[in-house]
Amino acid sequence: RVAVLRMFFARKGRKLSTAKDPSIYKPGDIVTMYLPEGTSSKSHIAIVTQHKSPSGVPLIIHNRGYGVQLEDWLFARKITGHYRYGG
Repeated sequence: RVAVLRMFFARKGRKLSTAKDPSIYKPGDIVTMYLPEGTSSKSHIAIVTQHKSPSGVPLIIHNRGYGVQLEDWLFARKITGHYRYGG
């Protein structure tokens, strides 16, 4: 499912840099990641929020199988896509 969503956001939204620079990630941005330890899928998707960690990195909302979480996890895994979608 994440691969299909990546194509949709790249075509209908804006594809952005995946650099490890917290300032380029804005609330509402969509990020996709590579999860090498994933059992059913190696791809993951999350939404960037307006909340920030003490070090200034935006927190993300996502579900890694433990329910929806607000976490400081933006740079925890390799980012494979960064998109901005306005509807």
